[in-house]
Amino acid sequence: MNVELRLLSRAYSVCRLPAGSALPAPPRTAELYGLTVTAEEVSVVCAMGEEPRGARIESGWSALRVAGELDFSLVGILSSLTAPLAEAGVSVFALSTFDTDYLLVRSAELTPALEALRARGHLISKG
Repeated sequence: MNVELRLLSRAYSVCRLPAGSALPAPPRTAELYGLTVTAEEVSVVCAMGEEPRGARIESGWSALRVAGELDFSLVGILSSLTAPLAEAGVSVFALSTFDTDYLLVRSAELTPALEALRARGHLISKG
């Protein structure tokens, strides 16, 4: 299954706050902002420079968005993207929304990530 991906323009951070932390307010506009709350932690994906105070921060991620909206009946989308990245030794942080999926890869590994995805027939554009 070939997928069209859009490379987002900003660099991102993946952040961890302790469980029970006050939830950070999302920015008014964002290309990508993710907030996940579990019993164990509060995770935030945000643009670099917008990290919540007191968070453990892993900076330097690039984000790829699966273009278009994905129907819930589709299977294998993430697998078709993560398998070539795993084979190339590229670590992935995946994030899903109601409409689509996002893959974050370390910016230092972006070139081999894009090469691995293109080699499997995936299309990548900016935006």
